[in-house]
Amino acid sequence: MSDSESTAENAGVLPEPAREIAAGYAVSGAALDLGALLWDGICLPDVQIRIPLAMLNRHGLVAGATGTGKTKTLQLIAEQLSANGVPVFLADIKGDVSGIAAPGTPGDRVAERAGQVGQEWQAEGFPCEFYALGGIGPGIPLRATVTSFGPVLLSKVLELNQTQEQSLGLIFHYADSKGLESVDLKDLRAVVAFLVSDTGKAELKGIGGLSTATAGVILRSITAFEQQGAGDFFGEPEFDTAELLRQAPDGRGLVSVLELAAVQDKPQLFSTFLMWLLADLFHDLPEVGDLDRPKLVFFFDEAHLLFDGASKAFLESITRTVRLIRSKGIGIFFVTQTPRDVPAEVLAQLGNRVQHALRAFTPDDAKALRSTVKTFPNSPYDLEELLTRLGIGEAVITVLSENGAPTPVAATRLRAPRSLMGPCPAAELDAAVKGSPLYGSYAQAVDRESAYEKLGAGQEAERRAAEAKTAATAAKAARAAEAADRAAVEEAVRGERVRGRAGGGGGAGGKAAEEDASLVEQVVRSGMFRSLARSVGTQLGREISRSLFGTARRRR
Repeated sequence: MSDSESTAENAGVLPEPAREIAAGYAVSGAALDLGALLWDGICLPDVQIRIPLAMLNRHGLVAGATGTGKTKTLQLIAEQLSANGVPVFLADIKGDVSGIAAPGTPGDRVAERAGQVGQEWQAEGFPCEFYALGGIGPGIPLRATVTSFGPVLLSKVLELNQTQEQSLGLIFHYADSKGLESVDLKDLRAVVAFLVSDTGKAELKGIGGLSTATAGVILRSITAFEQQGAGDFFGEPEFDTAELLRQAPDGRGLVSVLELAAVQDKPQLFSTFLMWLLADLFHDLPEVGDLDRPKLVFFFDEAHLLFDGASKAFLESITRTVRLIRSKGIGIFFVTQTPRDVPAEVLAQLGNRVQHALRAFTPDDAKALRSTVKTFPNSPYDLEELLTRLGIGEAVITVLSENGAPTPVAATRLRAPRSLMGPCPAAELDAAVKGSPLYGSYAQAVDRESAYEKLGAGQEAERRAAEAKTAATAAKAARAAEAADRAAVEEAVRGERVRGRAGGGGGAGGKAAEEDASLVEQVVRSGMFRSLARSVGTQLGREISRSLFGTARRRR
């Protein structure tokens, strides 16, 4: 008997609204089992709430207040996707998702939950790869180049305003057109500094220019970003996002876990980095249309961090990516506290919904609750009341059926994950990372020639050329001055000799000595000598002073 026939048969004893809900979740093809229907406070294990595997690329939302079980829901869905051969990407912000690699621990609570929802529970671990942004934390280092990250995403993490974002786009345009690849942040800093230098200013005049003030803001933002330790995230070898699409040797989908516990104080960075992964996948993957199963399902945890303070260009990029990436076989699930955290344009693209409990302790909470209820189809439940009474591991669900229509809203008690509901032991995690075939490819950073070195080499060549030109000009001037000074001294000496011979004197020896003494005295007293002596700052002046203070004249 098929699952759909079993569900329909058991639904015959249910109240009419419950029978309609049960019929909405009857699936003929492959599907994920989420849990059992809750109706009138009773859990009905014969009515399974399921999501067709083919509908996972229609995206989804997992929402709920803190502590209501969202992480375990991710784990539950990820396990079944892997078992069906679908690769999964998970962001592990708190460090407790890594347990998906290890078998779960049997216990009374697990057995009780399995009995309530009609689950045949068996402990099982799933094939995983662990990554870490820039190698900060346990995991294979995951890096991107600044050039591939692009100006829109980088503006988000640098917290630039719209004008500064446009200026950064101009900088990227210039660097791309000149072949100045920015691998890391020092490359970008070098390009910005060059474009506001005397040499580089002319380069941007034809396309709008870059103000010194804006460049200063960008440079300060880059510096502050690096001081937060973010410089490690940019560089090479750049991560190939095709690695996320792999299967394990046994045919199960590989679960890629990005360990973010060590950088959870940098939410804008890691949330934007996750968006880069999606954008890169979107760029590289071909159109495939509707498949019987997705090529990858991507869970975007703490999604509100992605949208907080986002520019118009950034939001447009997200909306476009979410809308179009479905046709490339990628499903995206956003995970956050309320649907209001997600912009309406994005929320409209999310066909599958798992809403955990919400709390209404404040007027703002009550407003968020009412807003959440309005996002669901009409339902026989009083959702405003139900959403505040749900327990841990319970949720209100609506998904897309096999024909693409929304299923009825179903209060559901969720199944228990088969894997470890907690962090993987550190020693096992480290062994998994270093034993990965990818570790050797990405572990060691590489710093090859890029914009920083190219601009530095050009500026060094210009500096040396300028110094050589200055030195040549100074040498030429010095030679000319030396020649002029020599001529002047020689002329003065010849004049004194002529005047000495004309005046006559005593004996030949005495006259010669007197002439020499008189000549030296007169030259020293002359205005020409005093002028030369004052020029001791020049090499010629020092040479002349040092030589004329002796007892003998410089030989010629």
